[in-house]
Amino acid sequence: MATLPPALRPLAERPGRSALFVDFDGTLAPIVADPGAARALPGAADVLARLAARYGVVAVVSGRPVAFLLDALGVVPRLRLVGLYGMEEWSEPGPVAEVPGVGRWRPVVARVAERALAAAPPGAEVEPKGLTVTLHWRQNPVAEGWARDLAARALADDGLVAQAGRMALELRPPVDTDKGTVVRRLGHGRWAAAAFGDDLGDLPAFTALGDLEAAGTAVARVAVVDAESPDQVAEAADVVVEGPSGALGLLGLLADGG
Repeated sequence: MATLPPALRPLAERPGRSALFVDFDGTLAPIVADPGAARALPGAADVLARLAARYGVVAVVSGRPVAFLLDALGVVPRLRLVGLYGMEEWSEPGPVAEVPGVGRWRPVVARVAERALAAAPPGAEVEPKGLTVTLHWRQNPVAEGWARDLAARALADDGLVAQAGRMALELRPPVDTDKGTVVRRLGHGRWAAAAFGDDLGDLPAFTALGDLEAAGTAVARVAVVDAESPDQVAEAADVVVEGPSGALGLLGLLADGG
């Protein structure tokens, strides 16, 4: 019978005083060629509901907009949805909250997205997200050069910055918000905290857990890996699992209390 790895046991020992942060793409949902077709694994929403009922803080922290996460997971009582690397946040029953001042960047992002859509080479995917836009080259690796050139122009002409992802670049406003700021804020003062992630955008969450650990919180960094995962993610982790199915199995153990 499977048991929790030692690094995760403190969460199960005091669940009401613990915090759990989970990525979406590559962690709850397999990576797919068309980002719009991504779907959470069957049973993921049920496991999240059980976790949210048991643990003090449970949050899905993603580069996706909150609207996408709501559509993908539904309304789960007590579950926080944190989108666009912390620029959006929602929990029932309130409205979606944005980082103060970030809304003024919407027309800038829309202008860059329009430029990208007009110039995208065959096989490249432009994914507008309102406050960010992601350039994907999974279906045409040669398009990476186009994406990087467009990102450089978006920095020079429009002030946007680039967040690296799996065969993608996300262009976003230069606000001091990422998965690490979310983990520090929601994990502050907790007995234990853990983050599950698969990509470079999850490394700030792992770093933030180190800051919480220095303040006395028991922490666990869980890397969800597959054949194309960046090596840095597993190297920074305390626990490594194979793909979203491995992540969901481990989350299920936490939901059961270990």
